[in-house]
Amino acid sequence: MKIKIPNAQIQELLSGKRYNYLKYATQIMNLANQNAQGTRAKVVGQMSDLIQQFEGTTLADWEKWYLESYPTAIDDASDKVWEMIKAFQEGIKKIDRDTVRQWVEELVIVKTFAGLKFQQAILKAVAAKYNKQYRLATPEEESRGIDGIIGDMGVSIKPITYKTKFGLNEMIDVPIIFYNKKKSEIVVEFDLPQLENG
Repeated sequence: MKIKIPNAQIQELLSGKRYNYLKYATQIMNLANQNAQGTRAKVVGQMSDLIQQFEGTTLADWEKWYLESYPTAIDDASDKVWEMIKAFQEGIKKIDRDTVRQWVEELVIVKTFAGLKFQQAILKAVAAKYNKQYRLATPEEESRGIDGIIGDMGVSIKPITYKTKFGLNEMIDVPIIFYNKKKSEIVVEFDLPQLENG
């Protein structure tokens, strides 16, 4: 026999309390907390460590122990999240249909293109460092492992992981620009002394 116990039910079984929220309230509070960082360790303590230090057995024991150890943490965290909720409320009042359309357009058009076609941005940024013109490679150049031309020099653009894969037996006889695509940025590594002069 198998039974499934949802997290909310586990919490209710242990606490004897049923927490009810308005529709979307927990999503909004979660987002506000992420922004406010209200339940970070510096505010409420490192939970994974604290639960190991705790020697009681019941939820009531845990609550008593925790509140004695961190008497203001719940209110401090609540204040941080509440301030962010108030900021959200003010921000929501200023969002209109045009703002939503602009956001959707940026997401669907610009961010999709930038996410998939970022090689051009890399070429443009590197070329600017050397005060050179750039262009994307032609299909014939691409067949030789060239992704773009900076000045009159062909370059290849590869993810940083390419270094550890030993080029997958690929022979590229042009300089390589490496990139590491992170959540909020692309870190680009290159050494192109040939472009320093001229």
